[in-house]
Amino acid sequence: MRLTSFTDYGLRVLMRMAGTPDRAFTAADLAAEFRISRNHLAKVISALAAAGLLETRRGGGGGAMLSRAPEDIRLGDVVAVLEADQALVECFASDTNACTLTPHCRLKARLAHAEAAFIDELNRSTLADCVYLPEDA
Repeated sequence: MRLTSFTDYGLRVLMRMAGTPDRAFTAADLAAEFRISRNHLAKVISALAAAGLLETRRGGGGGAMLSRAPEDIRLGDVVAVLEADQALVECFASDTNACTLTPHCRLKARLAHAEAAFIDELNRSTLADCVYLPEDA
């Protein structure tokens, strides 16, 4: 199983925010700290906010903060939200599936079960288990 960089960045954002839950972070702040694209990170923050994981404010003193306590955010739920548009294999994407094995495939159900088990295992942990504080904080 491989997660997209979008999900990787989303998890980093949440872990960092959990370390300083009372601080509002801007995409520029986090992009500089993580050394990644501000534009890409802004899209990640937008997705996290749309999923109800972050609250955002515009303007001076604005930024993004966790909308819930870290112990109330399950890691599997985060991954499921951020990976929602990513099919594990081609046949999981009904609109683009061209796999000729689909009608009689005996693998698809096993892959779906494994994917669900992966999310279930991650849901045994919360963001509170993965709080990140930079060394200079």
